[in-house]
Amino acid sequence: MSTAIVTGPPVPGSSLESDLRALGFEVRAASDTAEAEALLTAVPADRRVAVVDARFVGHVHALRLGLTDPRFPLAAIPGAVTAQPAARPALARALAREAAAGGATALAVDGLVTALDADVHRPELGSLVAAVPTDPQARNEARQAVAGVDDEAIRLKSAVKSRDGFFTTFFVSPYSRYIARWCARRGLTPNQVTTASLLTALIAAACAATGTRTGFVAAGVLLICSFVLDCTDGQLARYSLQYSTLGAWLDATFDRAKEYAYYAGLALGAARGGDDVWALALGAMILQTCRHVVDFSFNEANHDATANTSPTAALSGRLDSVGWTVWVRRMIVLPIGERWALIAVLTAATTPRITFYVLLIGCAFAATYTTAGRVLRSLTRKARRTDRAARALSDLADNGPLAGFVSRTLRTPLGSPFLVALAGVAVLTVSLFSGVTWAPVAGAVVYALAAGQALARPLKGALDWLVPPLFRAAEYGTVLVLASKSGVNGALPAAFGLVAAVAYHHYDTVYRIRGDAGAPPAWLVRAVGGQEGRTLLVTVLAAVLTAAQFKAALTVLAVVVAGLVLVESIRFWVSAGAPAVHDEGEPA
Repeated sequence: MSTAIVTGPPVPGSSLESDLRALGFEVRAASDTAEAEALLTAVPADRRVAVVDARFVGHVHALRLGLTDPRFPLAAIPGAVTAQPAARPALARALAREAAAGGATALAVDGLVTALDADVHRPELGSLVAAVPTDPQARNEARQAVAGVDDEAIRLKSAVKSRDGFFTTFFVSPYSRYIARWCARRGLTPNQVTTASLLTALIAAACAATGTRTGFVAAGVLLICSFVLDCTDGQLARYSLQYSTLGAWLDATFDRAKEYAYYAGLALGAARGGDDVWALALGAMILQTCRHVVDFSFNEANHDATANTSPTAALSGRLDSVGWTVWVRRMIVLPIGERWALIAVLTAATTPRITFYVLLIGCAFAATYTTAGRVLRSLTRKARRTDRAARALSDLADNGPLAGFVSRTLRTPLGSPFLVALAGVAVLTVSLFSGVTWAPVAGAVVYALAAGQALARPLKGALDWLVPPLFRAAEYGTVLVLASKSGVNGALPAAFGLVAAVAYHHYDTVYRIRGDAGAPPAWLVRAVGGQEGRTLLVTVLAAVLTAAQFKAALTVLAVVVAGLVLVESIRFWVSAGAPAVHDEGEPA
C-alpha cells in the first residue's frame, strides 16, 4: 500500500485524487506545509509516500512514471515527488525544513524537491504533460495539452525496448506489446509470463525429443511462441512498471534454461533416429555460454572506466548512425531473436544435425566478430579501470581454493594476467589432445597454477577482461573432450548435464554482480571446487576410472553441483531483498 499526500486547496474539476487511487495510492489531503509534515509522520514506515500538489495537471502515465517505479528510492516530476521507505528520512528532513520556513503556508512541492539532500530520479516524460499551472488560463492550456496527447499510445510504445534485434523489432514487438497490455489488464505479472515462456519452451523441447517430423514442426512453432512470451514479459514490466531483481533474474536465467533444454531435446530426438549429436549440442551450449561471458566481462571491465574512448568505438558510433548498417550489425551477431528463429525454422525443415551445424557456424562467426571488435577497442583505448571492475572480473573468473592457495603462495606475478591465463589454457589444450592417459592431469595442474597466478594481481590490464572467458572455455572444453574420448554411450549427456549445472552457477554470479548484490558466498565457490578445481577433478576421474565409471562420476558430479548452486541461488534471489532492477537483456 502507498500513501499520497495532496497539498493545497482542492481544485474544482480535478481528477487528481481519482488518478492517484487508480495507481494504488491511499489519498490524504493537507491544507498547508505543517499538516503535510504531520501526515507524513503518521504514515507507517514501510509505505511508499508521495507528495503531490493539488494543482497538478498531467497524464496519468506521467504520474505512474514519477510515482510508482520501484527502482528508484526518490523520484519526482513537476508537482509531485515520491519516496520509498529507505528514502523516507530524506523526504522528512526536507519537509521539516519547508515547514520551519513556511509554517501554515501552502507547500510548494517543486521547492520541496529542490530541498532534498539526496539524488532524485526524474523520468523522461517526452510529450507527456506534467505541470502545476498557477492561474485559470494556464490550467486550461495544460488540460488542452493533456487532451492532445494519447498517453496510452505512449505507454504502449515505451513498453518496447528502445534497442532490439531485427526479428524482434519487426516480427514480434508490433503485436506482443498488445499481449502485454492484455496481461496487465488481467492482473498477470511479468514473472507469471516468464514462467509461461519457460513451460512453452520445455514443451517444445519435449516435442523435439520425439524425433518425428511432426514433433520437430511442433517444436519449432512452440519455440517461436516461447520467444513471443519472452518479449512480452519485459514489455509487461515496462508497461506496468513491475520491476524486480527476482524478475530480472528469472528472465535472464530462464532464457538460458529454455535454449539449453531445447538443445537437449534436439539431441534426444536425433538419438531416437539413430544419430548421436550430443557432442554438437554440448559444443553449441559451450560456445553460446562463452559468448555471453565475453559480453559480461567486457561490459563489467569498461562500464565505469575513465578515459574510456577509442578510435574503434568512434567508428562503431558512426556506423550506427547509418540506418542499414545498424540492422546488419545487430543481425550478424545472432541475438536471441534471430538465433531462436533460425533454430525454429531449421528444426521444422531439416534435421537436428543440420540445425546444430548451422547454429555452430553462425555463432562462431558472431563470436569472432564481437570478440575481435572488443579486443581492438581494448587495445586502442586508454581506459583506466576501477577497483570495482577488477573485483567483478575476479568474481567472474570463479577461482577456487586451489588457485587461491597459489595466489597467496606465489605472490610474484609471472606476467600479465591475460598472458598467464592464455598460457595455462594452451598447455591444458595440448595435453587433452596428446593421447597420453595422464597428460590431461598434468596439463590441469599447470592450468590450476596459471589460474592462481592470473589473479595474483588486479585484473586491470587492457585484455584482462578475457581471463573469465578463457577459464570458461577451458573448463567446459575439458569436459567435452574427455567425455567424447571416453567412447561410452551416455558420457556426453552426462557431460551436458555437468556443464549446464556449472554454467548456471556462472550465470548466477553474473546477475548477482549486475544487481549490485555481490558474488556468490565464498563457501559455495569452495564447495563446488572453483573452476580450476573442477577441471583438475574431471581430468583425474578420466585417468583413473573406466569409461563406464567416468560416465557415472560425471553424472554424480552434475547432480551435486546442480543441487548446491540451485539451492543457494533460489534462497538468495527469493529472500535477499535486493533492489529492484530492470535488465534489458543480452544482445546475444
